[in-house]
Amino acid sequence: MRQPLMLLCAAALAALLAAPPSAALFIHEFDKGDEVLVKVSELTSIKTQIPYSYYSLPFCRPDNLVDKAPTLWQFLHGDRQQMSPYLFEMGVPKKCQIVCKLLVGEKEAKELIEKIEDQYRVNMALDNLPLTIPIRRMVTNGFFYQHGYYIGVIGQYAGEERKRYFIHNHLSFLVKFERAHQSAASRVVAFETKPFSVKHQFEAQWNGVNTRLSTCGANANRFVLTSECPQEIKVGEEIIFTYDVNFEESEIKWASRWDAYLSTTDDQERWFAIVSSLATLIAFSIAMAMTMLRSLHRDIFRHNQLETQSEAQMETGWKLVHGDVFRPPSNPGLLCACAGTGVQLLGTLLIAVALSALGFFSPLNSAGMRNAILLTWILMGLLAGYTSARLYKMFKNGSEWKNVTMATAILFPALAFVIFSVSNTLLQNENSSSTVPSTTMCALILLWSGVAPPLVFVGGYLGSRRPAIEPPVEISKTPRKIPKQPWCTRPAFTIPVGGIFPFAAVFIEFFFGLVFVWFHQFYRGFGFLLITLLLLVVCCAEISIALCYYQLRSGDYRWWWRSFLNPGCSSAVYLFLYAVFFFFTKMAIAKPVPAVLYLGYMLLVSCAFFLLAGTLGFFSCFFFMRFIYSRRAFG
Repeated sequence: MRQPLMLLCAAALAALLAAPPSAALFIHEFDKGDEVLVKVSELTSIKTQIPYSYYSLPFCRPDNLVDKAPTLWQFLHGDRQQMSPYLFEMGVPKKCQIVCKLLVGEKEAKELIEKIEDQYRVNMALDNLPLTIPIRRMVTNGFFYQHGYYIGVIGQYAGEERKRYFIHNHLSFLVKFERAHQSAASRVVAFETKPFSVKHQFEAQWNGVNTRLSTCGANANRFVLTSECPQEIKVGEEIIFTYDVNFEESEIKWASRWDAYLSTTDDQERWFAIVSSLATLIAFSIAMAMTMLRSLHRDIFRHNQLETQSEAQMETGWKLVHGDVFRPPSNPGLLCACAGTGVQLLGTLLIAVALSALGFFSPLNSAGMRNAILLTWILMGLLAGYTSARLYKMFKNGSEWKNVTMATAILFPALAFVIFSVSNTLLQNENSSSTVPSTTMCALILLWSGVAPPLVFVGGYLGSRRPAIEPPVEISKTPRKIPKQPWCTRPAFTIPVGGIFPFAAVFIEFFFGLVFVWFHQFYRGFGFLLITLLLLVVCCAEISIALCYYQLRSGDYRWWWRSFLNPGCSSAVYLFLYAVFFFFTKMAIAKPVPAVLYLGYMLLVSCAFFLLAGTLGFFSCFFFMRFIYSRRAFG
């Protein structure tokens, strides 16, 4: 009974996580006169970071409002694509089309003013291309593209001190298209707009969308707005929403229509950061090889040349602690759980970043990429449970592997759930569109508990059935007394120093990640991210091995936890401190709720980085210790 239920839950979760095939992955061709529907998504602001539904404000609604079924990530993130009242006919220009007329009440005026104060933008999409505003660069040639348009602007009349709020109630759309080679159909390659605030006037009686507006006219077949008076938001004021659309044939190819959206960053800066990190890593590797490796090779050679036991007992340094170096650490269960979770994170990142760098995911299907990351994380639970159980069996051969596996299954997800629950409660108080209802939250928890922990337990069971990992040297019965340590090998020095190189390896790419995430931009350059991840692996391995080696030379054999904390602890702290610095210097957040959201999610990212870097250092030292104390090298 339990196995079919588990399979059913797994199938349900896979169906929920798997992103439906995006229409952006297929070429849509439109004949002249075909209807092209504009979709609207959430209102976003870099000042508050709290998304709201488009129809939470008094905007025009279509007759039949139907929501597109969201994927899991879109549902949790509050990204709801909905139908809009803007309906185009391909290749047919429209001039000053009336959408609707709305009366602004006290509540509506307050909501619009608040959103304009917080610099909220309206996000739309046409044929899965986001709406943008091209803005000419001041220094270099070309344009950069602002995503969405601001709901309104704040202004003042001459001689007045009171601020006035004007709404963008007229949109001038431009649809660029490419002609298909083998047919007369068209393909959308760009979707742009220019927003205006116009206090419309109409002639005679109001006749709905057929009303003739005196503020719109035509001059030599060119549409013009004849009103110079903007539409101010006032209680009791009527606002007429209008739009016009033009179509323009473009030389942009459909396959490269996203290039303009992704050209918002300078790749030279990222290449410079990669080269700088690589040069630093090479210099550190050379210094490490010239000091530690030469010393290690000399010590192993001298030890193997000793002829008597008395001569061996006169040896000093790391060779003296060979009987204690594989002694189990304190609290081995927690160490195994952290290492298993770190392996799960590392596997998920490597698979996701590698597939993205190879082009399996693109901005056309970003939600699918995020859903795939969630699914990969759950499947990697098998490897996490196997790793933690196998390590714990090396320390203590017993049935307690079940407790360690349970800790591996819930350690990081529990932290993520607590932060997500607090954020969801705050968003619920703000009436945000990204709020997850409590019933849905309970359903997701039950669904997760029926799939993820069982996979971790399957991995733990497989790991517990494997033979225990035997140390290469015999462990002495009596622990050796640890001599007084010099200042350079104490945790107060090694832990802060050990995090410098891992943080330096990811610093620049972390900055770009913050910009892309919190400023609502598209991420590009997964190749840079893959190179950065590989540099992180090498940095964590080298710094952890070097610090642990000099710790052993001073007679301190307690390297298990130190190998995890040296590269992981302080680097995560540095990462979080930089996120705080970015918050105060780059972000425009001034309200407490978005500040708590930002710091909470950055704390979660820092904890994940701690587990990732610590696991890399731990396993690097583990294999290094087994090598230098192996019978071939040491005996």
